[in-house]
Amino acid sequence: MANSWRRERWNSLRLLTQNWETRLPGQGYEGADPDGFMTTAEVVEFVSGYASASAAPVRTHMTVTSVRRTDDGYHVATDSGDLRCRSLVLASGACNVPTVPALGQGVPASIECVTPLGYRSPDQLPDGGVLVVGASATGVQLAEEIHRSGRPVTLSVGEHVRLPRTYRGRDVLWWMDASGVWNERYDEIDDLNRARGLPSPQLVGTPERATLDLNVLGGLGVELVGRWAAVRDGKALFSGGLRNQFALADLKMNRLLGTFDEWASQNGHGGGLDLPERFVPTHVPEASRLALDLTSGEIRSIVWATGFRPDYSWLDVPVLDRKGYLRHDGGVVDSPGLYAIGLPFLRRRKSSFIHGAEDDARDLIDHLAGYLAAG
Repeated sequence: MANSWRRERWNSLRLLTQNWETRLPGQGYEGADPDGFMTTAEVVEFVSGYASASAAPVRTHMTVTSVRRTDDGYHVATDSGDLRCRSLVLASGACNVPTVPALGQGVPASIECVTPLGYRSPDQLPDGGVLVVGASATGVQLAEEIHRSGRPVTLSVGEHVRLPRTYRGRDVLWWMDASGVWNERYDEIDDLNRARGLPSPQLVGTPERATLDLNVLGGLGVELVGRWAAVRDGKALFSGGLRNQFALADLKMNRLLGTFDEWASQNGHGGGLDLPERFVPTHVPEASRLALDLTSGEIRSIVWATGFRPDYSWLDVPVLDRKGYLRHDGGVVDSPGLYAIGLPFLRRRKSSFIHGAEDDARDLIDHLAGYLAAG
């Protein structure tokens, strides 16, 4: 249970959501620090405790090797025997395999490359410079941690979502919840594919509730460069679009904060120190490098914080699009009796967060019950 949290997380990682948001159907946080952020060990304990309390017939240490359609449902083959069912829910998540861009094949063999699934702490990296690729939640957290270990860090920045950790005296995710943004539904979105593919926001969960954005990293001494576009003659080539990337992220952040302000005004949450606030724009370096010689020895390791993708190599049902993603309508997969849960923006913006499971599950259970009753 909670296998990915046991085996595929770096040592210092904490949840991005506060403890009060960490809840599953019938079980919420009961500790003394509702505004804190769970460590990996605490997440494992929470999930394991939920499994014990629910007494669900969970089978552990079982690997599914294939799922195929049958006349009356599905055949699930595992390394511990086969199962048959009329209906099946896929809850394997969207972060099974790290995504490394094809240009990674051009990196010299002398440079050690790791992904967040294999990274545990800076100690496992060789001494010397580190290039972190990707500036979403994972990228900014690892860039800061590695920089504080004494290694020079260069951060390659592409599209990103900037958020403050706190806004108007409250955690920014409290505002997401209270204003209803978390509950925005998939059928209310103009460009659902884009919404599902948005990077995770630049946040970190710390006892100090610290903001971790590119201004903070730049102030620490992390070098910011543009999106890694190509490798040529042993050199990493970066785009020159930092200014545009920063301006777009700032614009979107301010629009979201404006949504919070509007909700606060309509619901009587103004006055005192709890007033609208805006943050300084992301600082654009006077000069950012467009190329980095990967053969010079300046960079000894690369951390690919470039996202993840699901692994459906075991799913022998024709329900994947050309990019390998499930075809589904709010979790109702394009095959009778097949469902999915836990994917980004499955039915709501909060779908891929722990506290987002319950509402989605209720919707899908209603559909599943109707499907079984009709059969």
